[in-house]
Amino acid sequence: MSLMSSLYVGSSGLRTGQNALNTTAHNLSNMDTTGYVRQQVQQSTRSYLNLSIDVKSVANKQTGLGVNYSRVKHIRDYFLDKIYRRESGRSMFYEVSTEVMEEMESQLGEMNGEAFQGTLTDFWTAVQELAKDPASSVTQGLFVQRAEEFVQRAGAVYDGLSSYQDNLNLQIKQQVNKINLYGHQLLALNETISSIEAGGIEKANDLRDARDQLLDELAEMASINYGEDLNGEVWVQIEGVDFVKGPRCFDIELHTDIKTGFYTPFWPMNSTYRTLPDGTREYLNIEGAEVFNFSREISTDLNTDIGGLKAMLLARGDHRADYTDVTEEKYDKISQSVIMNMQAEFDQLVHNVATKVNEILATAAGVTTGDLTLADGTVLQGVSYCKSDPEGYLRKSDGSPIQIFAKINTDGYRKVTGADGGEYWVYNPEVLKGADGNPETESLYSVKNLRIEQELMQKPSMLGFRLADGSEDKATAEALKNVFMEEEYTLNPNIKRKSSFISYYDDLVAQIANTGYVSRSIYENQQGTVESVGSAREQVIGVSSDEELSNMIKFQNAYNASSRYINVIDEMLEHLLSSLT
Repeated sequence: MSLMSSLYVGSSGLRTGQNALNTTAHNLSNMDTTGYVRQQVQQSTRSYLNLSIDVKSVANKQTGLGVNYSRVKHIRDYFLDKIYRRESGRSMFYEVSTEVMEEMESQLGEMNGEAFQGTLTDFWTAVQELAKDPASSVTQGLFVQRAEEFVQRAGAVYDGLSSYQDNLNLQIKQQVNKINLYGHQLLALNETISSIEAGGIEKANDLRDARDQLLDELAEMASINYGEDLNGEVWVQIEGVDFVKGPRCFDIELHTDIKTGFYTPFWPMNSTYRTLPDGTREYLNIEGAEVFNFSREISTDLNTDIGGLKAMLLARGDHRADYTDVTEEKYDKISQSVIMNMQAEFDQLVHNVATKVNEILATAAGVTTGDLTLADGTVLQGVSYCKSDPEGYLRKSDGSPIQIFAKINTDGYRKVTGADGGEYWVYNPEVLKGADGNPETESLYSVKNLRIEQELMQKPSMLGFRLADGSEDKATAEALKNVFMEEEYTLNPNIKRKSSFISYYDDLVAQIANTGYVSRSIYENQQGTVESVGSAREQVIGVSSDEELSNMIKFQNAYNASSRYINVIDEMLEHLLSSLT
């Protein structure tokens, strides 16, 4: 090889050493950068120069042309990435579930610094005092006062649950917007990476790191499938449906329920819609186009417990639940929603207290059940009614029976004229009125439609508890006491244990606590799994300062060696040229 050619060999060593040092410095400077993956230098020999070719020889006579900085390798483990993203999504699912359970415990345990349990106990104490001295205006006033506190604080608890539902609803919207944003960012990165790597020489490793970081974050929000095509572009599916593919990102839309304002994520391309004159779409039917299929059992074996967004939707539910949801026909629809389950069971407690207390007072006031013929000949079958009597026992000034717990939007009784010309008060039952078979909210004795009878609030002594002969009505007061002690209520159709009003609330709190404990345990175990997989992945993709400093010394020595080699060739050339002159 000529001395001039040897200079090219030396210069290749200088360039390669410099590039390798730059890569090492890049690794060290990005040690703490989120999502950064270490880059590894790969070197190769340049093509050889053949001096002679002899087919009989073991090898041809060749001379090398130096070293080549062939590529910077992007160090990743596909299978560890796959496992990490799946397990981090599962961890986020249970993290959200745990946070919701903790909030539920807080809603039940504290309300402006005072537990609801105390309110229920105070009401029970007032009933006991009333049973001891029913004719006392003091015990009557205390009874009405505690009933009002019970209604107000029950409403506050329910409002807290509803407010948290709305908070989750807002978070769902934000998560969907973030997912769509990440989808468009992936598209932009795909395009940039493809253009940089089109020549087949340069690798856009830093941009690939940014893209992989987006995949990590997407995996926490929803269950994703992904891969890379021949052009180096990433495709992504969410819940088995294309999200990013080719040049398009299929945005997730949000359907807003008119009644509740709750958002439902859905795929526009799978829904039924029409295009309006202004070019916008009006979605007519999203059934079957929902992003998440909640008819499938939530199970680790089925991989249906992945993604924080899914956990939020499950916890929030699809409506404000009440006691009518705690039936064998409807309970399965709310059982997976922590908030709806708690709303329904809590409302069931309040409903039972209100209706049972009212029922006892109605019986004492002379309300009977049977058929009533009206003046127009109509026969009301199996209704609860009584004759109007303003001076009667446990009656209001209009002659209707006293109800401690009244409905806000509708009356408890309606006045009718009987066939005998007399006026009667007929009980308005909680009837099914909706087209979907659900009761109208206004007809229910539920938390949001409950108040204390205003006339009774102004004059608690209306209760009287004195019979026509002037004796105390201890039987009615004792019946009120027994109502709180009867064990005939269950939290939901799946629980067989009977409870009284007091123990019912204890069971409700215990149920929330137990469910929270289970959810927290699963989350902590899942955290351990994610940390274990993350550590294994970090050993592959993480930057080691010791290793990089070792590489820096190695590449620096290689650079110095190439420099000294060039100096030697330079001195030889100088010596030859000076000798020839």
